[in-house]
Amino acid sequence: MDSSLNSKPENRSATPPLEDNDSMEESSHNGEAAISSALETAGDGDSSQPPTISSKLLRMLEAATNWRPALVKMQNGEEVFDENVGAVSEAPRTKRQIQYPEQTREFDSRLTKTGRRSLSHSISHSSTDSNSSGGSDAENPEDEVSPRDMQQINSKGNMDFCIKNIKLADFGRREIELAEDEMTALMALRKAAQGEKPLAAAKIVGCTHVTAQTAVLFETLKVLGAQCRWAACNIYSTQDEVAAALAEQDFPVFAWKGESEDDFWWCIDRCVNVEGWEPNMILDDGGDMTHWIYKKYPHLFKKVKGIVEESITGIHRLHQLSKAGKLCVPAINVNDSVTKQKFDNLYCCRESILDSLKKTTDIMFGGKQVAICGYGEVGKGCSAALKAMGSVVYVTEIDPICALQACMDGFRLAKLGDVVRHVDMVITCTGNKNVVVREHMDLMKNGCVVCNMGRSNTEIDVNSLQTPELVWQHVRAQVDHIIWPDGKRIVLLAEGRVLNLSSSTVPIYVLSITATTQALALIELFNAPEGRYKQDVYLLPKKLDEYVASLHLQTFDAHLTELTDEQAKYMGLSKYGPFKPSYYRY
Repeated sequence: MDSSLNSKPENRSATPPLEDNDSMEESSHNGEAAISSALETAGDGDSSQPPTISSKLLRMLEAATNWRPALVKMQNGEEVFDENVGAVSEAPRTKRQIQYPEQTREFDSRLTKTGRRSLSHSISHSSTDSNSSGGSDAENPEDEVSPRDMQQINSKGNMDFCIKNIKLADFGRREIELAEDEMTALMALRKAAQGEKPLAAAKIVGCTHVTAQTAVLFETLKVLGAQCRWAACNIYSTQDEVAAALAEQDFPVFAWKGESEDDFWWCIDRCVNVEGWEPNMILDDGGDMTHWIYKKYPHLFKKVKGIVEESITGIHRLHQLSKAGKLCVPAINVNDSVTKQKFDNLYCCRESILDSLKKTTDIMFGGKQVAICGYGEVGKGCSAALKAMGSVVYVTEIDPICALQACMDGFRLAKLGDVVRHVDMVITCTGNKNVVVREHMDLMKNGCVVCNMGRSNTEIDVNSLQTPELVWQHVRAQVDHIIWPDGKRIVLLAEGRVLNLSSSTVPIYVLSITATTQALALIELFNAPEGRYKQDVYLLPKKLDEYVASLHLQTFDAHLTELTDEQAKYMGLSKYGPFKPSYYRY
């Protein structure tokens, strides 16, 4: 039985993004006229004209003729942003058609965020110290006071937050400052916003990981003029010291490492249910914040101007809403943007999978047999990393195109049920549900390691292990032994949740690329004139993907080659991009 699903589908031809303007060669002098004309057209409601990116966002982005010189200026430490910017156009909205697997999660079915206490009475609970993921935890969280039962106050007298320990704020601030050093693009956006606040009057509720890297994004949104309230999308990934640093700066954050299921939804509700404050934007990772507002506060959901969703799971849920005619606000799909797919999903997982496995198991990779479920960008990253360390890698896949890629990359394609008896590790990278079920785990050999690198916490059927004949034995933080009656044991990591965010960290630089994309998506949706975006799910135009990439090139002292006029004419391109058609696969 093999129900693995490619975690990051590459089916872009079925979802053409908003096309980019092919004529980007007008001067910065003509750019302002183009902006005014475009906005007048949008105001007239002429659907025959392609919508243009918001003027506020345009004033922050480089003009078509200026973005390359700006890159050089950034490398020299000079001012980057210019008020004279050219128009960046988008093509009309196109419907996204996507095929769902048979076991797609219904939007109305709330994601299970089962806390540690609900798994088994025999589990020794994981540490809540964000700096001790790889060590053993001596304290029993049952004896700890829940943050919900404590009244904390920061140095400014503010109590609008709920975190583990406000005393960790100084340590968290140092971590955030370290992250800022590598998140150069977000810092550039902050600098550009000194004269204008493109998110002024925006009230953003967010449900993402609360880490040093995402804290840089939160504070950037605040500098851009937004009011924000935040909760964690994962009960294990919160860095308590970072949450404390945010709370100390009067940032309403409701998150701590080791939340229970009830805590998880309580924190989300605290972000939304505020007297005299109504959200008008949502930044989500997994769809939980969107789900909560849609189900519990439908009157608020109708007032939201836009949703920015980062993960494949959340995108599936949005498309289910859209298909049912219940999506009453526009949304931008960050997950399928080039910058997210090719950098965050691939390079981030390629590095963090090894670190996570070492910290939790101290395993030797050389010679180990590993089954990777799913060969999307996450699966590709994990497979490449383990192969480079000498592991023998099997891949399970439902998509024949991804399957052929795996074979051409030197991996053996198999069904999980055929190899599960002799592999040493099983890693899910799909975003689907029940990829590894009880029947698979019954067949695993003694000591087999089971973990998840996909977005969904339902890829491994952990609930099927909560039966009387099985014994849960806690070994260390994020590591449990599940013992069968005959003495066989499997090693379950992070209780089936996302491993690298539960037990390790991820590269700051890669997350900077995704965070910059999210910030630009929020700016675009919030400033878009009424009618530009319908109640559907959109992709960012490729021009913005290229812009995000250009902001990050300065780290490598990179120098781009420029097309000559003759070359640009021969290729049918603007000298300044976009350089690839919307259907191009990088």
